[in-house]
Amino acid sequence: MARSKSSNSWLKEHFDDEFVKKSQDSGYRARSAFKLEEIIDKYNVLDGISAVVDLGAAPGGWCQVIQKKSPSTEFIIGLDLLPIEPIDGVEFIQGDFTSDEVYEVLLQRLGSRKIDLVLSDMAPNLSGMNAMDQPRCMLLAEMALEFCQQALQPGGAHVVKLFQGEGFDQHIQNMRQLFNKVVIYKPKSSRPRSREVFAVATGFK
Repeated sequence: MARSKSSNSWLKEHFDDEFVKKSQDSGYRARSAFKLEEIIDKYNVLDGISAVVDLGAAPGGWCQVIQKKSPSTEFIIGLDLLPIEPIDGVEFIQGDFTSDEVYEVLLQRLGSRKIDLVLSDMAPNLSGMNAMDQPRCMLLAEMALEFCQQALQPGGAHVVKLFQGEGFDQHIQNMRQLFNKVVIYKPKSSRPRSREVFAVATGFK
């Protein structure tokens, strides 16, 4: 079956993309790795960390960045619905973060350990209907923030992907009640047309 014009256009844009090419050259599994690199370089969220949880980790690009930028980090867990090819030094859990069963597995893996940094690049499969997509996006962000309250140690940090729309301002307000500083950042490697931004929260209370 012949591809549609829109499909061909997307493929051309994808393979012409500066950050797709950079990810191929650098060995990163996804262009999204550069979003995290920019955030790390700007906000120093890796300073002094030893334990990280990456929610929505597939295909593993953010875990690769953590290893590159903070090679002394001794405990990295990535979680995603999709299978992830192994990375030395990273433990992956395949499952739905919104599932109580999978959440309990994650907590069991942590044991008594507290986390220095919780990353969340989670997003639902988008339908294109904002009235459906936005609440699902915000639910994932809320659940990641609840996990922070359970797993982060004082002074810890949280980086979460958000989509601007209904519930966004309230979520930022909720984050500011839990962290000393919260900033909104759109990396250069994020596609200009995308509504995504990242909230970078530091100094967990």
